[in-house]
Amino acid sequence: MSASRSETTDPRGPDEPEPDHESDSGAGVGAGADGGGGAERDGAGADLLAALLDGMDAALCAFDAHGVITHWNREAERILGWSAEEAVGRQGFAGWAVRTADADEVQARLMAVMDTPGRQVDEFALLRKDGGRVLIRTQSSGMRGADGKPAGVYSAFSEVHEQIDLERSIALSEALFDDASWGVVLVDVDLRPTVVNGYAARALGSGRGSVLGRPLGELVVQGVEELEAALHHVLAEGAPKSAAELWVSVHAPDGERRRCWRSGFLRLASPLAEEPVPLGVGWMFQDVTESKLAAQEADRLRFRSSQLYRAGRAAAECEDPMEAATVYLDFALAGFADHALIDLVAEERQDGAAAPVRLVRVAETPSGGGSGPSTTVETGGIPVRYMTGHPALQAMDRNGAVRASAPGASAASAGAGSAATAGSAGSAGAATGAVSSPAWATARQWPPDSVHALCTVLRSRGRSLGVVTFLRGASRAAFERPDAVYAEDVTIRVAAALDLSGALSD
Repeated sequence: MSASRSETTDPRGPDEPEPDHESDSGAGVGAGADGGGGAERDGAGADLLAALLDGMDAALCAFDAHGVITHWNREAERILGWSAEEAVGRQGFAGWAVRTADADEVQARLMAVMDTPGRQVDEFALLRKDGGRVLIRTQSSGMRGADGKPAGVYSAFSEVHEQIDLERSIALSEALFDDASWGVVLVDVDLRPTVVNGYAARALGSGRGSVLGRPLGELVVQGVEELEAALHHVLAEGAPKSAAELWVSVHAPDGERRRCWRSGFLRLASPLAEEPVPLGVGWMFQDVTESKLAAQEADRLRFRSSQLYRAGRAAAECEDPMEAATVYLDFALAGFADHALIDLVAEERQDGAAAPVRLVRVAETPSGGGSGPSTTVETGGIPVRYMTGHPALQAMDRNGAVRASAPGASAASAGAGSAATAGSAGSAGAATGAVSSPAWATARQWPPDSVHALCTVLRSRGRSLGVVTFLRGASRAAFERPDAVYAEDVTIRVAAALDLSGALSD
């Protein structure tokens, strides 16, 4: 049996033709009065009906009450290959559009709908004019004449695979906008969201309904310029060849969140226009912040380990231990800090009286906007004029690392502007009040462009030899705990070289 499915739907059925309420005498009078105008209207109506049928996207054929084909449009001709001249007037599909063994059943099922209310859906295997077979899905409904009696059947049909493709597309759209594992946003030509799925709404920090129609600048705090530029590019030139990673900041209950979205874009064009007319952009993205940060951290650790290895190889070739200490410092600065200082503990007083710790500058990197390797400093043993509570002195007192940032720096700097002693937190820079960065740095005997500082203690043979200070400018983020761990690792190597230098000088 060629039929694979049959069901009845839509009890109301399609719109049925209205009965002609005009009497024969009335029609005759009208025709006589018009002098042939009724025939012209009938001809125009037939032409309009033919144009409507031929313009349909679905194939359509109609049968009279005896099963004779009365209408056949161009889409039916495209699917089966038979023209309207070849199809109209034939008694059903037997002998030309269906196999002989299936003809009676197909005809019976098509004509049965004439006495059944509603619409009936069937699937048949029909024959093309070239002899090939095609599985079609039909929607058939009965027609009634002016007297209310069955007058025929009309049937709209299409290839089953085209219908399945349509259903798949609809199902895909529903799945994407239901709860997909990535964000999907449809943006119109004005760059306003028109459809948003659940993932995207959560990523934007709003509900699905509240996002619609709002400018992207209200949803994305930072990075909206890059996002809008990408959307404009897609509207003008089409989708990019690969995914793009966009860093943005979005609203969150606890403040702003910095996120990385791996995004893909598709230009949406109307399939009904003769020329592609952009309807907007389909934007799909996935939050890859965690994996991106993990990759960056791995790259950072790999680079720092490589720098320490290279520093050790270079320091081993230095005859002067003091030169070896500055070599360690120079390798550590790459990608880590802008300046570095080495302060050693001054010699103890000869009278043995207790005195506060005094530090003498012995090496530093060029300041005043210059760059270059660390150089030794000749101070004649004069201590640096560090104020009470200076981060370097705090590091000596606590025997651990201390972080500090200038007040008025960025939010990230403020968050990292607390001191950390061996990984713990304490404040080193907030006591000075809201002053400008140059004044804050100069008051602490640091280069004027310094905004963030990290002080670590030089420890060797159970003694504190001094302090190494790493400094960053305003273009860099504040020091964090992983930075303190790396700085302490560097300081251990510097301390060993300085201890050897002191032993040799003795």
